[in-house]
Amino acid sequence: MRDRYGITQVIFPKQGADEAGLKRYAESVNLGREFVVKVTGKVVERSNKNKQRDTGDIEVVADSLDVLNASQTPPFKIEDATDAQEETRMKYRYLDIRRNPLKEALLLRNKVTRIVRDHLNDLQFCEIETPVLIKSTPEGARDFVVPSRMNPGQFYALPQSPQTFKQLLMVGGMDRYFQIVKCFRDEELRADRQPEFTQIDCEMSFVSQEDILNVFEHMIKKLFKEVIGHEFPSFPRMEYSEAMDRFGIDKPDTRFDMELVDITGCSKGFSFKIFDDAEIVLGMCCKGLGEWSSKKIKDLEKKATGQEVGATAMVWMKYDKDGSFDCSAKKFFTETQYKAWVEKANALPGGCVPGDLLVIIAGPKLKTQEAMGKFRHLMGTELGLRSKGFNALWVVNFPMLEWDDEAERFTAKHHPFTSPWTEDIEQMTSLDKKDQRLNDVRANAYDMVINGVEVGGGSIRIHNRELQAKVFEVLGFTKEEAQEQFGFLMGAFDYGAPPHGGLAFGLDRLCTILGGKTSIRDYIAFPKNNMGRDTMINSPSEITPVQLAELSIATAVKAKEASPAAPAPSGGYPAEKAA
Repeated sequence: MRDRYGITQVIFPKQGADEAGLKRYAESVNLGREFVVKVTGKVVERSNKNKQRDTGDIEVVADSLDVLNASQTPPFKIEDATDAQEETRMKYRYLDIRRNPLKEALLLRNKVTRIVRDHLNDLQFCEIETPVLIKSTPEGARDFVVPSRMNPGQFYALPQSPQTFKQLLMVGGMDRYFQIVKCFRDEELRADRQPEFTQIDCEMSFVSQEDILNVFEHMIKKLFKEVIGHEFPSFPRMEYSEAMDRFGIDKPDTRFDMELVDITGCSKGFSFKIFDDAEIVLGMCCKGLGEWSSKKIKDLEKKATGQEVGATAMVWMKYDKDGSFDCSAKKFFTETQYKAWVEKANALPGGCVPGDLLVIIAGPKLKTQEAMGKFRHLMGTELGLRSKGFNALWVVNFPMLEWDDEAERFTAKHHPFTSPWTEDIEQMTSLDKKDQRLNDVRANAYDMVINGVEVGGGSIRIHNRELQAKVFEVLGFTKEEAQEQFGFLMGAFDYGAPPHGGLAFGLDRLCTILGGKTSIRDYIAFPKNNMGRDTMINSPSEITPVQLAELSIATAVKAKEASPAAPAPSGGYPAEKAA
């Protein structure tokens, strides 16, 4: 017999049994897989003990058997290891949950939320629910929208995060707030994305960045120790600019070396257009790959220039074990340049030694850093460097703004409510909204990164109307638009808003790291597939013409042609980056 707590062996003796015992024996022979049964009997010591099972020292000798519910043969075996396709398991998710890996994942999630609640309650945080039906606002990912029957032609939006509400709670004097809350974003889905996900959302009043980092670093240390027995040392702090220069990504996996090396100075002036036209030329030393065949390196080039990484081109240099060099651009460069590249690489941890492969990407600085950062993570995974251990750090002092070439305006790096550092406020408020010096304004923002995954992020918030109005202006809002969208927040700032800040953790991602998996789907009881569909209940689905009429809406898609394709972009301020 199996239940949530394990498996127990039940015996129906035949030898020496009376008439009732023989009947029970006959009934037991006809039991099928997944039958729901009620058994009473005597617990006895088992002669052939099973050391692999918690209940392996005992068995139950049955006195009675009742079949409470028979079962059809399930579409896949309910066993720890299954060859069932994910599509089948998601369609029959209620059966998949019976398997130990899924059951244990949900129990781990339950343990995590219990520890978080207990810990924050002990620190006098107050758990407060915020609305699920809110208003659609511009910026960020697409909103999911909900039509209002009582207000024809108007729509609610589902929250991408409770950002403005938790700020309003700070204005209301609830100085320590948290919530384990559902958030919603209509975006392209990957293994670590779902249209609905869960945040551990937190906010505090009268705090500095240092206060917040200390409080929540302690919480995560406690979580890892109690759930999996891992003890973290103090989390190092890394500037955003350092993370980009060394790793090309604002969520670096620091469990392995392979840092980026700037070889711009010794790569230009050799009539190689890719390098000569580039703002920056970056190399990365891949350990042991110098022995790879040309075919395998070609496959590497495809990955570097593929959609996941996005490099325009990749150049490689083999450093052979005999000390010789080979290069995909050898007609432009000589051994002198190769040695200069190696010398630059050897100034970094790990260096570049015979048997290694130096991969090189060039182009605009930020785009090239980002491509190399993605490629580094990809190679780290492929080389088995990201499968063991835990490394955590804080990345701090992000740029407050990012320039959008297409829109010809600045956008918020985190969200529009993030405060600049005090010493950067004057620059923020005195410059024109298209002045490129605004790139230098630093946000009082921070991300927690574990094993190259951003598990939490937040910032100190703006808490006065004038600065918030200036940020909206820089982001391209007119005064009327800012008032229409966020007048309620700026109005609240007129009534004595305290300085405040916070962060949000991605609960699903935290559980994935703690459980040693790669997909957040394993830690969500009923997840969606990569098209945002729940194949178990067949959702989303059409609604009736009567329902459409009640909601005062019409669809341009004929019922039989309805598809799950993503809608056109709408607004939505971003969730905390932990989402």
